[in-house]
Amino acid sequence: MPDFDEHMQTNFGGNTLKPNLFWKYFIVLAPIIAAGFLLYPTYRSSDLEKKEQSFKDANGKVIDSVGYANFKSKYEDDIKSNKSKRIKLGLDLRGGMYVMLEVDIVQLLREAASHDAVDDIFEQVIDKTRKETDLNEDQSVLDVFQKNFNEIAKPKGRTLINYYEISGEISEEKILEKLKKDIDDAIDQAKEVIRQRIDKYGVSEPTIQKQGARRIVLELPGVNNEEEMRKLIEVSARLEFKLVRNNAEIVHAFYKIDEYLSKSKKNTVVSDTAKTDSVKADSTAVKVDSTKVAVNDTTKKDSATAKKADTTDPYAGLPKEEAQKRYEKDHPFTSLFISYFIQNEKSQPISYIKDDFPDGEYYFQIPQSSLERFNNYLKRSDINRIIPNDLQVLRTAKSSSPLNASNPIYSFYCLKRDPELKGDVVTNAHASFDPQSNTPVVMMEMDPDGAASWSRITGANIKKKIAIVLDDQVYSAPTVQGKITGGSSQITGMQNAEEAHLLEIVLKAGALKAPVKIMEERVVGPSLGEDSINSGLMASGIAFLIVIIFMGVYYSTGGWVANLAVLINVTLIMATLPLFQGTLTLPGIAGIILTIAMAVDANILIFERIREELLRGRSARGAIDEGFSKALTAVIDTHITTFITGLILFFLGTGPIQGFALTLMIGILSTFFTAITVSRAIIEILVSRRESGMISFGQPKSL
Repeated sequence: MPDFDEHMQTNFGGNTLKPNLFWKYFIVLAPIIAAGFLLYPTYRSSDLEKKEQSFKDANGKVIDSVGYANFKSKYEDDIKSNKSKRIKLGLDLRGGMYVMLEVDIVQLLREAASHDAVDDIFEQVIDKTRKETDLNEDQSVLDVFQKNFNEIAKPKGRTLINYYEISGEISEEKILEKLKKDIDDAIDQAKEVIRQRIDKYGVSEPTIQKQGARRIVLELPGVNNEEEMRKLIEVSARLEFKLVRNNAEIVHAFYKIDEYLSKSKKNTVVSDTAKTDSVKADSTAVKVDSTKVAVNDTTKKDSATAKKADTTDPYAGLPKEEAQKRYEKDHPFTSLFISYFIQNEKSQPISYIKDDFPDGEYYFQIPQSSLERFNNYLKRSDINRIIPNDLQVLRTAKSSSPLNASNPIYSFYCLKRDPELKGDVVTNAHASFDPQSNTPVVMMEMDPDGAASWSRITGANIKKKIAIVLDDQVYSAPTVQGKITGGSSQITGMQNAEEAHLLEIVLKAGALKAPVKIMEERVVGPSLGEDSINSGLMASGIAFLIVIIFMGVYYSTGGWVANLAVLINVTLIMATLPLFQGTLTLPGIAGIILTIAMAVDANILIFERIREELLRGRSARGAIDEGFSKALTAVIDTHITTFITGLILFFLGTGPIQGFALTLMIGILSTFFTAITVSRAIIEILVSRRESGMISFGQPKSL
């Protein structure tokens, strides 16, 4: 077997390839091969993106749920891997979505307070704080809250200690310190959680920046599905497992709410009547007397009918429409929904005419048209006091009606306020399909502590319902059939595979400590417009072409070597950009163009030095060695100073400035490599392949 040197001395294009030339070829070809390897994820990602888009319509809606789910299951890891390694285009080049979020600090302050302690005085402080901070986003919410608390609550004998509980030393100063830390943590955590969700979703290098005291600005290149992204961003992902308490206790509370509201209305009417002047009071008294007579006459005429009527039903004997109107007037709360009593696996509707409800399980349904009034009642502190403190009422996330229903029906549940288990025990989530019903589900895995707790909870509540609650909406409320070990759970209630996929992302990324709300959103095209971008790219291409032609004409063979080195340089910049998590933007393209100019400038310094040495009578090899060695100092100086400038711009700048600085710094490093190492390797290969040992650098032919 020939040794290494003999193996290297093989025929290459008619010439013998010596060992030292092998390494020259390696220096030239290795960057090209490496760039191809690094650019492959960009090609692969684009190909998978096209295949994924084939399952959606023009608006981004999934048209083939089963096919989409199978595709995501098969290629999900491949998609994530290649998306993270591909060249990412910025908002100005690709277009996308601009979103301004605000962390709801006021809601955080409200939720941090003890639920049992919250009263009308505290609600007044919260409402005034929200109104004032909504007008000025730069105000400190905590400062405004403290000011309003001192103005409203303090004069009525309240302190922060009445509403907030902390461990250790208890004082108002300590409470304010704790609230300030919670606020700062909530904003930072919101940025991180949103970043994780968006990264898992696959958005091309989003820009996420804090603006003002509590706002976050997102730029999401390539995103055009507003509804989908809104769901992903706004959901807080507070996952909880709560016991269902749809029993007689909550039905009694609903009955009392009706009584309370009816009395409130009557008292309002009496109060309004008492405020009238004496003349109106006299005329009212006359009308009342005549009304009494009319009622008495009617009673006498219908006495026989009244005797036959059901004395337990105050609406018996009335026409159906009249009975309905009177029932709704007497039952302003419970008339908004339908209540069922479940017995022997059968359900029958109940009424709230009298407070006589059997023990057992109940079921509630409400139409969408009644939800707003229903929720407004439940938000009132006076109504909340009627419902037992340890219970809360939450509706389902999805309706049980067809998708095209004009007034869909929702269910709602009475749940224990304190969860049996929280979502922080979830370690993994995976969107899938239920093999029996072929409906989308999300499978969850819990950590060892969560699995142990879940086993204990399910074992103690067999044949009882446990609701899976996400952001105060019930996704499912299955009946525990037996003790569940291993920590695996299943969430149902999603309408399609895409929604299940979003829930999977949210559960994996984590929960938000404070809710976020979208203040502004818009889908934007490329910021400079398609024509402007094309014009800019064309101008850059023309300039690049002119530089190449000039170098080829003026420096002859040496110039074309420099052009080849520049092309390798640009390819390396594009290939290494994803390694630094960079995004290609118009300012980034400007940085690449500047890098090209610097690469050409470095070669010009070297070639001019070679030409000077040739004029002095040096040999070709001597002139090349001297040219590269003598010009090296000047090339290093220019590259280092420019790199330092780029470094400063990167750390002190934001957005487009950072994009420009990053491509500039990457370009400087690759330029130094290609201008000094690659171009010299090409030149030495050409020199070795010529009998004269000479190539032209544009010097006079006499040389």
